[in-house]
Amino acid sequence: MPGTITSPIEVVQLTPYGLWIAYREKEYFLDHDLFPWFRESSAREVFNVEEVAPGHFHWPDLDVDLDLERIEHPESFPLIAKRKPAS
Repeated sequence: MPGTITSPIEVVQLTPYGLWIAYREKEYFLDHDLFPWFRESSAREVFNVEEVAPGHFHWPDLDVDLDLERIEHPESFPLIAKRKPAS
């Protein structure tokens, strides 16, 4: 991967199918089918992510919290919340 990651968690790519995040020298793909909160979000909202505790990530503009366990093993978490429609 070109460049240097300056943050422990970083969104490195946003595609029509999902997003790629880099965390501690590894990259993870969050498919929109399994992580639907990001599907209709703006790039600004998706790229604004922070690590609030080791392996626990928060997207403040979206009010989404995910931990590394859910990202690595989404099959263990079959319930998928739906994003509320904008008012």
